[in-house]
Amino acid sequence: MNREEQYLFQDKKMGFFIYLGVEAIMFAVLFATYLIFTPASSRPYPSEIFEARIVILSSIFLLSSSGTLWLGERALKKGKDTLLLTGLGVTMLFAIIFLCFEVYEFTTFVMEGHGMSANVFMSSYYVLVGLHAAHVLFGIGWMAILFVQYFRQIPRSLFTEKLLIFSYYWHFVDIVWVFIIGIVYVPYLL
Repeated sequence: MNREEQYLFQDKKMGFFIYLGVEAIMFAVLFATYLIFTPASSRPYPSEIFEARIVILSSIFLLSSSGTLWLGERALKKGKDTLLLTGLGVTMLFAIIFLCFEVYEFTTFVMEGHGMSANVFMSSYYVLVGLHAAHVLFGIGWMAILFVQYFRQIPRSLFTEKLLIFSYYWHFVDIVWVFIIGIVYVPYLL
């Protein structure tokens, strides 16, 4: 990697860290909103609708995806492309499975009559958890683009940097999920 590429990559990383900082502030505001409106003064209450089984299964898949991405990153550094593609592919699969659990949870709530307008708790829940799910969906699209770029054989140094920046995003999404587990679900499942 030449000096010009290093500066270019550093600028992209700095810009991306600024983006993640703004995202963190946005999620902090949504968490505060959720805490203000939960539990609601009318039904449904969180303890009535949350299912531990769904939360545990979806969490296993999403949090494991950080590990599979990390394995893919290590494989890239060692030049083991098959393991890189496997790690990235399993990460994408786990993300899709997680998203299926979220869609199932949301549709179940809506079918039970607990849509976004049911009360302020449900509104804040859908916005917070739904925005996180949108970030997961965006990450799935980003992984698809990484696959395309890999097979189009963009320069190795550029692909490495793109994967690194994606990994910052993906680990951020997982950290937000840990906060969602601890703030949104756990207090009402125990």
